Amino acid sequence: MKHFINLKDIPAKDLRKIIVDAKKRKKLRKKLSTLEVDKGAPLKGKMLIQMFEKASSRTRISFYLAIKQLGGGTLTLRSNELHLGQGGESISDTAKILSTYGDGFMLRTDSDKKIEDFKKYLSIPLINGLSPSSHPTQVLSDVFTAEEIKKKPIAKLNICWIGDSNNVLDSLIAASVKFSFKLNIGCPKNFEPSKEVRAWVKKNNKRIFIYNDPKKAATGADVIFSDKVISLNDKVNKKKKIEQFKRFKIDKKLMSNAKKDCIFLHCLPRGSEVSDEVFLGEKSHVWQQALNRVHVQKSILLYCFGKLR
Repeated sequence: MKHFINLKDIPAKDLRKIIVDAKKRKKLRKKLSTLEVDKGAPLKGKMLIQMFEKASSRTRISFYLAIKQLGGGTLTLRSNELHLGQGGESISDTAKILSTYGDGFMLRTDSDKKIEDFKKYLSIPLINGLSPSSHPTQVLSDVFTAEEIKKKPIAKLNICWIGDSNNVLDSLIAASVKFSFKLNIGCPKNFEPSKEVRAWVKKNNKRIFIYNDPKKAATGADVIFSDKVISLNDKVNKKKKIEQFKRFKIDKKLMSNAKKDCIFLHCLPRGSEVSDEVFLGEKSHVWQQALNRVHVQKSILLYCFGKLR
């Protein structure tokens, strides 16, 4: 049994194995319809329980399709529908019940502690569908997408992130260490990655490059990533934050600093951080990126269930 919680805790060889498997599975699905099951139905009879404490579109739908295409089933819950949220049942008791009924548990939460507590008490695999410090399923899928479009290992690409320092960036930083790719980060001075994150990078004998000038960050980039500057539960002065990121809007002029064939990726939903011209333009591959969540998460499920080829 393996959990999938933070990229930094998963061996690089296992992450590569997941991506290789996802590439094979995507290729084999070209002639199959949405709910047709993969050959051999590798997770036949298995059930994934999903619980959402935060709003979700892509994670919810992509995991539903992932387990279905592998031959299994899913049950989706909200914490306020359980005794955990309404009746004060402990996480330890809830985890034991989930372990009794299901074969895997995917949690999307606003609490890193809750992820750790569930991990402690579950006897089934735990997948982090998003937490305050990590969005590992999104970023591993993004690595897959970058390699698929650019047709080369991500270690040979210059990756750029322009935007807020959030859970997606934390996972992208972890990926830069695991896959050994160059990562430029463009953000205002007050929104740089935390000291803890930078210390972890240094501890692993790697470097990330932080710029308070978006043009410098974008220079020479093969891929530019971004995310919404104001997240759903952002407890800040939103007008002030948007103003601070005004210089960092990804438009055609900023993209011109990158390589001519640079692509744009965004984990969605989008806000004012990117222009329509870029987001809907020929360099943008955001819809392909969203679809790839299904293929990569299938291989993540197989990894967690001990069925990865």
